[in-house]
Amino acid sequence: MRKILLLSDTHHYIDDTMIDEAKKHDEIWHAGDWGNIELYDQLSECGPVKGVYGNIDGGDIRTVCPKHLHFTCEGLSVYMTHIAGYPNRYKKEALEHILEYRPQMVVCGHSHILKVMYDDKLEHLHLNPGAMGKSGFHKVRTMLSFVIDQGKPAHMKVLEYTK
Repeated sequence: MRKILLLSDTHHYIDDTMIDEAKKHDEIWHAGDWGNIELYDQLSECGPVKGVYGNIDGGDIRTVCPKHLHFTCEGLSVYMTHIAGYPNRYKKEALEHILEYRPQMVVCGHSHILKVMYDDKLEHLHLNPGAMGKSGFHKVRTMLSFVIDQGKPAHMKVLEYTK
C-alpha cells in the first residue's frame, strides 16, 4: 500500500503546509506547472517525487520531468501529463497515449479546477488536483491525498487551503 499526495500548478509557490503534507505520504506526484526547480528539490527532500512538466516550466524542470509519464504504482497503471483535457474532450496527444497504454488512472493539471471522475468509455479514473499555487483564478488551493492498495485507489481526500 502506498499513500500518495497529488498536486499541480504550484507556479513557484511552496509553503510549510505543502511540505508538512508531503512528509505524511509515501510518494508525491506533481502534474506540472512547478514554476522552478527549487520547488522540485524541496518536495524531493520529503520523499520520492514523480511529475511532469507544464506549459510554464522552463528547461530546469524539463531536465528532470518528462511531458508524458507512464508508470505502475502498487499494481495500478498511471498516465500523467499536464494538459490532457477531460473525458469525452481529451486533447489529441493525451488521447493517443490513453488509447495506446490503456491506463487505469489518468492524472493531469493545467485547468486549476479540481476534478475526480470516472471515464466510463475509456475505463479509468481521471484526476486533476486543482491548483496549489497562489497564481490563477482559483479561489481555493487544493491537493488530493489517497492510497493505492493492490491496484486500487482508495481513501481519497480533497485537501483545501485558502488562497
